[in-house]
Amino acid sequence: MVRNDGTAGKGYDNPAVMVSDESVVLEMNNGNGRIHRESLLGLSEPLPRLDHYRASQRNAKRPSIGVLHGDRDSKAGGEPEELLEEEAKAPGHAIRLGWMQGVLIPCLLNIWGVMLFLRLSWVVGQAGIVQTLIIIALSYVVCVMTTLSLSALCTNGQIKSGGLYYIISRSLGAEFGASVGIVFAFANSVNAAMNTIGFCSSLNDLLRSLNTKIVDGGANDIRIVGSAFLLLMIIICAVGMDWEVKAQNFLLVLIVVAIFNFIIGAIIGPGASSEELGKGFLGISASLLAANMGPGYTVMNGVQQNFFSVFAIFFPSVTGIQSGANICGDLRDPAKAIPKGTLWACLISAISYVLFSFMAAGAAVREASGNASDLVGVTFTSCAAGNCTYGLLNDYTVMQLISLTSAITYAGCWAATLSTALTNILSVPRLIQALGIDRIYPGLIFFSKGYGKHGEPYRGYGLVFLVSLIFILIADLDAIASLITNLYLASYAFINFCTFHAATVKPLGWRPTFRYYHPYVSLLATVLCVAIMFLISVVSSFIAMAFIFVLYLVVVYRKPEANWGSSVQAQAYKTALNSTLNLEGTSDHVKNYQPQILAVAGDPMQRPALIDLAHLITKHSSLMVIGNIIPQRLPYKRRRALSDMGKSYLKDSNIRAFYKIVDGVDFDQGARCLIQSTGFGRLAPNILMLGYKTNWRAANHHQLNAYYNTLHTAFDNRLALLILRMGKGLDIFKGLSSSDLYTTVPSPQETTVSFTSKRMAARRSLMPVNSNLDLHELMQSNHSSQTSPAPTFHAAPAFDYPSPPVVPAEPEANLFKQKQPKGTIDVWWLYDDGGLTMLLPYIITTRSKWEKCKIRVFALSSVNVQEEETNLKLLLDKLRISYLSLTMVKVTDKPMESTIEEHRELLRTVADMNDDLPVLSESEKQQLEVKTNRQLRLRELLLEHSKSASLIVMSMPVPRQDTVSAVLYMSWLEMLTKDMPPFLLVRGNQTEVLTFYS
Repeated sequence: MVRNDGTAGKGYDNPAVMVSDESVVLEMNNGNGRIHRESLLGLSEPLPRLDHYRASQRNAKRPSIGVLHGDRDSKAGGEPEELLEEEAKAPGHAIRLGWMQGVLIPCLLNIWGVMLFLRLSWVVGQAGIVQTLIIIALSYVVCVMTTLSLSALCTNGQIKSGGLYYIISRSLGAEFGASVGIVFAFANSVNAAMNTIGFCSSLNDLLRSLNTKIVDGGANDIRIVGSAFLLLMIIICAVGMDWEVKAQNFLLVLIVVAIFNFIIGAIIGPGASSEELGKGFLGISASLLAANMGPGYTVMNGVQQNFFSVFAIFFPSVTGIQSGANICGDLRDPAKAIPKGTLWACLISAISYVLFSFMAAGAAVREASGNASDLVGVTFTSCAAGNCTYGLLNDYTVMQLISLTSAITYAGCWAATLSTALTNILSVPRLIQALGIDRIYPGLIFFSKGYGKHGEPYRGYGLVFLVSLIFILIADLDAIASLITNLYLASYAFINFCTFHAATVKPLGWRPTFRYYHPYVSLLATVLCVAIMFLISVVSSFIAMAFIFVLYLVVVYRKPEANWGSSVQAQAYKTALNSTLNLEGTSDHVKNYQPQILAVAGDPMQRPALIDLAHLITKHSSLMVIGNIIPQRLPYKRRRALSDMGKSYLKDSNIRAFYKIVDGVDFDQGARCLIQSTGFGRLAPNILMLGYKTNWRAANHHQLNAYYNTLHTAFDNRLALLILRMGKGLDIFKGLSSSDLYTTVPSPQETTVSFTSKRMAARRSLMPVNSNLDLHELMQSNHSSQTSPAPTFHAAPAFDYPSPPVVPAEPEANLFKQKQPKGTIDVWWLYDDGGLTMLLPYIITTRSKWEKCKIRVFALSSVNVQEEETNLKLLLDKLRISYLSLTMVKVTDKPMESTIEEHRELLRTVADMNDDLPVLSESEKQQLEVKTNRQLRLRELLLEHSKSASLIVMSMPVPRQDTVSAVLYMSWLEMLTKDMPPFLLVRGNQTEVLTFYS
């Protein structure tokens, strides 16, 4: 059945939309061979609905324009169809949390961590109440501005699993997202270790107060207990989200109770026991608050503390703002939950930190001796000698001392540390899983496998356990806190920069629903994060940046198949557009000349030598366009499949070029279309490159004239012309013309695998060694597609063409991509065409593969050979082109009779082979006899001097329109190039491309 919204009902496959003037009819196969058709209430086109825009709903795509237009080749469904999108690839998660349970509570639990109960009092003792408030304010300024940026990013479309990696990679691209994602995953793993160490330290303090210990009451106890509890937390998280959520709720209750326990204890003050007074707990008083107002930085562990060293210890306590974003894939509505929950968490935690700071500063002294009799006012007299072990500066358990009941505070401390560790452990495996699913780093693919109905990343939990365990073995809370501060600041800097970049570039896809952000606030936050990093530690900042940069380079080098529409792409487009427009306003100058080649090579895999030579000339410095002219008109999907196949070959061969197909026209018309329409502004081809038409003698009149007219078209459009001839031809697929490739198309079942295997065999012989194409995987996927049932919707087959017989590629086919031994490039600079004949060989010798080949120059002379040779040497020296030798030759002598007879035999053979070609008139022969003899004499000189050259480059004669026929001109080229080494005929457009001026 069919619903009235245009979607297929249950039980039907392969819907195909059939269009008429009155209605759209869905044609569906129910699996029993019966076809059901039903009109959609007379509607001619589908109505807008959500499923049409959902990436994973492959069976609910709108009909393509081909279907609506009535193309027989088109099928229902979106066109073009792509591979499975990330939504379809990611493991499903059934748990969906709201803003309180999914964001607010995890953020609070992460913020209320080890620093709240074990280091905040120390921060107050070191910095004083004023600078502590500045530290808190500065930390929350960074966090709030980052939260605003994060909220803008999170509300700009649907967010899936991956946390900050997903957000940054989809905003700035895979390179930045992956590198920062790894750093952030590492920071979260270390943060989990830090909070576990905090729990163990608090436990040691409790055991010490009870005069007991496990091993030594110090580092070894931390290592033993920390490892056990880390394993326990890994198990809790691995069991599933529902168990972790229940654990979070219980831990939050303990923390809240401990907070009120501390506040009530500070207000009530010390009891009647002198022990609390001796340890520095005096109760809230104005005089004590005034005494603790200023800083009191001391030397700790051999390091003089200052504002930024204390800031480095405190800052990890506010780094929980990303907790909601880390599990964004498990949120019901991330776009609303993350901004709301995170901002409320910042506000609540900031108030609690300020309140705690005032309570600690107003209720306890900085240093205490433990003896209440030493107390005079708000100071202990015996502490002047520096032997006090209590107070805000020396005792990390001051908060337990101040609290109404120390047991509740211990429980709250443990809850805070373990809850923060839990949220970090929970987030890292999902981030690693997202990296593995996107196949950014090969080493992480193993950890991306999901298990169970929720797709739990158990392997990722194992990796987190190992990393966290290493840092637990360090057992030093302060050292780890300083380490991860810079990592978090680097991550926050990238979050803010993402928002600034997207908001300033303003791609059309940037439409965040969160409005309370500003791009320059994000930029300020970026600068602030980086500045604080370097103020804390220059060395660790450089190490963090270098680590991120190395990870960035790895992704750039691997070039993963990831295209998520980042703002970097939008910026690249705008930059390219502006640069092109600016370039358009700049006039051409000979010093800035670049050879921009339009190579009419057909299928790139068919003539690799032609493309390789063009790439050798342009090589990452100028424009290269490959044109393919197909006489038959191709349907859209087949043309797109052919285009994708050509682009794939170019990418696998590391050739940077554009590929353009023109179909439904003859060769000369297609060449004219390519010449006149390719490029724009200054980025347009100035050279047309063709392969030599080796079968011209057997070609009919129409085919030969099409090729010959293309030469005239190049000159008519003021393009230079290159023609390459290889000894054994350019085509590596023998026995099949290019037009035959597209005329008959058998069924995909008959041709897909055979064509793929044969073309892949050819591609294997031509592909560079470092190609990243997995041929075995590609062949397996094609074999699977042949043997398995066809899916409901599938992409257009990439190889839906008849398979030509393939022969192994000749060594000649790889000539221009292989390292050449010592040899010569013989340049026959016969005519002054602007210098292109001389420039191209020079460019070739600058490439590493041809650097051992030296240029030999041959030039024509008329009367005064010595003077002409001197002038040409002077010109070459001024042009700064090095050459091995210069030889002046004469063509005034008449060619040998054997050469003349060879040419006559060639013309007779052409006439005998093809009756369709017009007979060469005697008048034309006589009129052009001098020119013909010149070409024949040049052949003799070529045989004499250049038979052993690695490459011959020669100035090509210009065929005058209505003077030289196609047969005669092609006979000239045949005589010049037959039985010669690789031969490149060159004719510039008479515009200078070389200059000796500075």
